[in-house]
Formats: sequence, structure tokens, C-alpha cells
Amino acid sequence: MADKKVKVTLVKSLIGQVPKNKTIAQSMGLRKIGQSVVLPDNDATKGQVRLISHMVKVEEA
Repeated sequence: MADKKVKVTLVKSLIGQVPKNKTIAQSMGLRKIGQSVVLPDNDATKGQVRLISHMVKVEEA
């Protein structure tokens, strides 16, 4: 079975965000608006996306 992946794209600026949310986005590799990263679809990634869902767009990769 192939590992599932998700594509996470930053759609809102990190400026003015809660420091914890800013750190979460940066730890996922998101630095600039429009930047995308492909991450494994696991519980850790889902938890991070849930916390910053207002700043990102998630698609299946």
C-alpha cells in the first residue's frame, strides 16, 4: 500500500498570527504565501493542519 500524502499550501500571512501557530507553520516548512509542501497524511500532520486550518489549504497529493 502506498503512503498517502497531502499537499499543504499557505494562503494567509504569518504576520500577526499567534506565535504558536506561526511556529507550527514554519515547522511544516511553510514560510511564504503560496508556498506548498507535501507531507505524510498521518495523525501528527492532521493535528498541525487542524490548528492552522485558517491559514492553509489542504489537498491530496
